[in-house]
Amino acid sequence: MSDRLTVLKTYKLYVGGKFPRSESGRVYEVTDAKGKWLANAPQGSRKDARDAVVAARKAFGGWSGATAYNRGQILYRVAEMLEGRRDQFVREVAEAEGLSKAKAAVVVDAAIDRWVWYAGWTDKIAQVVGGANPVAGPYFNLSSPEPTGVVTVLAPQESSFLGLVSVVAPVIATGNTAVVIASEKSPLPALSLAEVLATSDLPGGVVNILSGRTAEIAAPLAAHQDVNAIDLAGADAVLAKELEIAAADNLKRVLRPQPVDYTETPGTDRLTAFLETKTVWHPTGSLGAGGSSY
Repeated sequence: MSDRLTVLKTYKLYVGGKFPRSESGRVYEVTDAKGKWLANAPQGSRKDARDAVVAARKAFGGWSGATAYNRGQILYRVAEMLEGRRDQFVREVAEAEGLSKAKAAVVVDAAIDRWVWYAGWTDKIAQVVGGANPVAGPYFNLSSPEPTGVVTVLAPQESSFLGLVSVVAPVIATGNTAVVIASEKSPLPALSLAEVLATSDLPGGVVNILSGRTAEIAAPLAAHQDVNAIDLAGADAVLAKELEIAAADNLKRVLRPQPVDYTETPGTDRLTAFLETKTVWHPTGSLGAGGSSY
């Protein structure tokens, strides 16, 4: 028998491409589906939330200005890195959600495939929701989608990994940056995902992951004047109502919680949820008395 001690993992927040502990110094116990202790997760604070918004805003210009093709390459790289750490995530998802190893493997494979799905959409969504508009007059009228900005995402509470990926990937695929609140009950897959993102060519600050009490962290983010939108996927009805009211103060775009089967093909709804449409008018330039134009 070996008398070697197990090296326990210290989970940390992910803010601005770095792994800080919560500034509050607090942690909370995370247990598996049977109540067995798994780890202590950092319990994020209002200050951590504000720091995450600053990091997301700082990263927004570069990320939104990157080519859609480049964003797709980076999302695909995330899938590559997850494939290499598949066994770790299978174990963590099995413990978090009380699944067998076989069922957890299906969930992890679906999450990896989800990254690939959204990677393929980055340079195609503009053709779906944008284009030339017919107008009566000598003008070109063109509409193109643009990212909303900094988006707060409340990750689903029960689907700790596939649900998380399903709400985060479309936000950043379209050029937004994200402040993510991990599942309160099962934050470990999200905190491990941060380690993958940090080594996947994703610029620091594009995704920031916080763990802790969902209501405590979400309240200041919903009211934050530099947050442009909020996805309430992980909020219950009471919390969602409170956050929606707070979000109205600076006219945030709000995606209300709704029943979702994350195992189904996601479609484009979440890609378009946090896109704005910019329409440009340009004169065609009439030539001569005959009215011909170019």
